Amino acid sequence: MNLINQDLDVIVIGAGLAGLKAALELKNAGKKVLVLEARDRVGGRAKRGEICGQAIDHGGQWLGAQQPRLRKQAEALNIKIYSQYTKGKGLLSLKDQVSKFQLIPSLPFTAYFSLAHIYYIWQRDMKSLPTHQPWRAERASEWDNLSLQQWIEANTADQAVRDFVALIIRAILCAEPSETSYLFFLEGLRQGQGIKVMADVKGGAQQDKFVGGAWQITKKMADLFEQDIVLNSPVLSVTQDENGVQVNCAETSYKAKKLIITAPPKQVTQIKFTPELPEKKSKLLQGMEMGNVIKMHIAYPTPFWRHRGLNGSVLSPDRHLGLVFDQSPIDENIGILVGLIEGDHAVHMASLSTEERKKIVIADLVHYFGAEAATPLEYVDCNWNNEEWSSGGYAAHTKLGVITQYGDALRTPFVHIHWAGTETATEFAGYYEGALESAIRAAQEVLEIV
Repeated sequence: MNLINQDLDVIVIGAGLAGLKAALELKNAGKKVLVLEARDRVGGRAKRGEICGQAIDHGGQWLGAQQPRLRKQAEALNIKIYSQYTKGKGLLSLKDQVSKFQLIPSLPFTAYFSLAHIYYIWQRDMKSLPTHQPWRAERASEWDNLSLQQWIEANTADQAVRDFVALIIRAILCAEPSETSYLFFLEGLRQGQGIKVMADVKGGAQQDKFVGGAWQITKKMADLFEQDIVLNSPVLSVTQDENGVQVNCAETSYKAKKLIITAPPKQVTQIKFTPELPEKKSKLLQGMEMGNVIKMHIAYPTPFWRHRGLNGSVLSPDRHLGLVFDQSPIDENIGILVGLIEGDHAVHMASLSTEERKKIVIADLVHYFGAEAATPLEYVDCNWNNEEWSSGGYAAHTKLGVITQYGDALRTPFVHIHWAGTETATEFAGYYEGALESAIRAAQEVLEIV
């Protein structure tokens, strides 16, 4: 094995948004940094795609109204921002009946009352969590051992409401309500400033987008480095001693004073550590699972829905394609819809061929929009479970009981190792904003030492 000693201050594992931001913070502070990336590209969970010659985001794409770090980063890179299209009405499909709505989906009065009560409870319980330390909440043990599915069933008997709440949970976590705890969900709400902000477009987390795509942010950040990013370099093992760390890839090893790890939890569990990680940290990583999501784009000659007074948005708890948004370019030279298939729907759809998925998606879009949706120009999708170094999306959630037993190990450094990545964020975990927040924190931890 070739040992390269470049007198490095810091090695960063992962060239996604968190890794690149941490490296830039350190580089701008005068530190010598090397970024190791397992993939053959930069970006991590930001990934470029293309449909009908238009660049698209296979990964995250939105900029929330309450996400200043991401906005500042885009502006620093001269990436233009524009608003998500919202002119016109949205569509709700419930029990195979499609209805239009302006701001609030059309539901029976009793369902509205039940949803309002659920919203009140979420807000109340969310506000009871100690900042950044949900495991210290008064009811932490109870909530962490209570699945979201159990919580839903205990708080409403209305099946339509249960289905609608499950849709919201899948949209946020890309997981089924049975797969994580009420405590984990509450902490996500707290970090995201509540369900209204997380679900809204105007004034919310889906307010804006980036001209040309969010993937450009990581690409332009990487362009600020020269030879300091090494692709196709999965880390196999990490050894620490009093002098620093040695990071070992298949053919090359590198030494540095400090290490920042930004890889998703599942990938971190594949690395051999000497000395071994603390038991709490190891158990925490093992107790974190990525969500299941397939992101699809479908192109039409024109954004025909706009001409019918629709904004392209769809909500549906009953069908595979449960969330749809307008993704058409500003000049409207083509019509594009973007959709998200999440949770068990994504698991099922992942077992099918692309052509089989396309048929199901078109059938759902015809159900929503009518016959004009039957003949698209092109269909593309990205199954994030097939992304080897992500193994799912958007981010990881914890299994039942994990937060209260091991949550305090989430951001705790281990000798020379520091932790970043959107899962470790204290604000907007699971978002690009969370990735940036985590990177700035981890870089500052290192700068206080090195």
